Amino acid sequence: MAHVPVVPIGKAREAILDRATLERQLAGHEPLDSRLEERRAAVKAGWGDSYVDRVHAKGKLTTRERVERLKDPDSRIFEVGTFVNYGIDFDGLRSPAAGVITAFVQIEDRWCVVIANDNTVASGAWWPKTPEKIQRAQEMARRLRLPTLYLVDCSGLYLPEQSKSFAGPTGAGHIFKMNSLLSAEGIPQIAGVFGDSIAGGGYMPIISDRVYMTEQAYMVIAGAALIKGAKSQHITSLDIGGPEVHVHQSGCADERVPDDETLIACLRREVSRLPSSGAAFYRGAVESMEPRFSPDEIPGLVPVDHRQAYDATEIVARLCDQSLFWEVLPSVGREMICGIGRVGGLYAGFVLNRQGLVDDPESPGDQRPAGILYRQGIAKISTFSRACDSDGIPLIWLQDISGFDIGAEAERHGLLAYGSNLIYTNSTNQTPMFTVLLRKASGAGYYAMAGLPYDPVVQLSTPISRLSVMEGRTLAIASYNSKLDDNFEIITTDPEERAQIEKRMAQVEARIEADMDPYVAARQMDTDEIVRLDELRDWLEALVEMSYQGIGYRRVKNPRIWTMHDLDVLMTGGRA
Repeated sequence: MAHVPVVPIGKAREAILDRATLERQLAGHEPLDSRLEERRAAVKAGWGDSYVDRVHAKGKLTTRERVERLKDPDSRIFEVGTFVNYGIDFDGLRSPAAGVITAFVQIEDRWCVVIANDNTVASGAWWPKTPEKIQRAQEMARRLRLPTLYLVDCSGLYLPEQSKSFAGPTGAGHIFKMNSLLSAEGIPQIAGVFGDSIAGGGYMPIISDRVYMTEQAYMVIAGAALIKGAKSQHITSLDIGGPEVHVHQSGCADERVPDDETLIACLRREVSRLPSSGAAFYRGAVESMEPRFSPDEIPGLVPVDHRQAYDATEIVARLCDQSLFWEVLPSVGREMICGIGRVGGLYAGFVLNRQGLVDDPESPGDQRPAGILYRQGIAKISTFSRACDSDGIPLIWLQDISGFDIGAEAERHGLLAYGSNLIYTNSTNQTPMFTVLLRKASGAGYYAMAGLPYDPVVQLSTPISRLSVMEGRTLAIASYNSKLDDNFEIITTDPEERAQIEKRMAQVEARIEADMDPYVAARQMDTDEIVRLDELRDWLEALVEMSYQGIGYRRVKNPRIWTMHDLDVLMTGGRA
């Protein structure tokens, strides 16, 4: 039973696609990937070179320079929330990344969550969605029990828009509740105050276990300008709450350091004092190994056109170490694939939608479309999800789903109840879950496969993701159903009325198609990050390792006693 029966899966690209098809599919991805890189660069530029020069003129580093120096050499920063507020105009101003950088960063060989005010965007002010973005990063840290570092350089709320970020259940004050929850659960928090720290920005570091301040930094409930107006006192913010006050008098900070570089070194030293990662223990003698087939090939295998099918097994073959995979419950619910593979030397569960056509068990000899949840598939992935939770295996959901089966037969089969069982399972799981919207993420299928409303630790989209209740054309037909016949043709014979209906249906379809844009989802925090398909392996390797970093807080079974083995025996009767 100790043996995890992974087997080689996948084929060489040449055996799947001819050169012409490959080039055509890559050509479909190229402009979308280029647009992603261009937009990432625009966000990273903040408010531009003049603001970078302004920061440097003060003898300070920009926030992105600080994060770059904080990370381990040769490691990658995995930023989340890059496109929050993307494209939104605030009375002529933009707030790239909502003015705050949130990222998974490896520091002293330990994964950490870094939350850093962008000092090139309104001096690190909090815009609409900034508090929610900070809280989302804090929740990721809480779920994975990752040390959390705050790089504070914050001028407080962006006051012209304060009504959108001050009050409400996820308003700015909720950040401090999240600080408290992290502290109560024993998750280390370390703050470095690099400059302004006003009002809410002043509160954010205080609950941290360690607080460092540079000589240019200050923490105040109200800044000098406000005090001058309220009390007619002429005093600087440094006088009110600089390191002389908070290190030597109030005790609100622990150490004062001369500059940014020194503070970064201190933060790295503090992280080095924490317990090291448990990932090496859970790997055992197994090291991370690249897939036998390159992850760089994934864009060539997944058509941009959501109506075209592909072999989903080939995607898993390019994500798992050595392209080795154990498919669990393979003979039932063929529209779904679930199983176990190693990612970076660590076991992870995968659930994904098969594409194309599969045999219909309800009607032998017939086929039905995959990419849809039917009764057996729902039961299978519910069982698999519970088993992963029982065994402590992190679970990766790869969505390319059109929704649930519908119709009289589906209702007779009790799909509502089966779907509710799956939703209950995913709602109560304690093991870390990560969701990737590969392409389609439609209707209740998006919910059932651990979409963001069901609290995956991280949800990733791709440049070809389509998140919606239904496709634009389908929704237009549903909206104007009373005007259509059984063949979805417009009933009226009046030319003017027909033209109006056609126009309005086209407008509905166009609006829904525009709303499916992954940047719309990312802008309003309906997804955490947009990544290229060829980046998925790197992201999953990092996220799975984070799942195994902390020890002693969740049940991680050794493979000898996995529930998976029980499922396998029950399905096969113990046959090898």
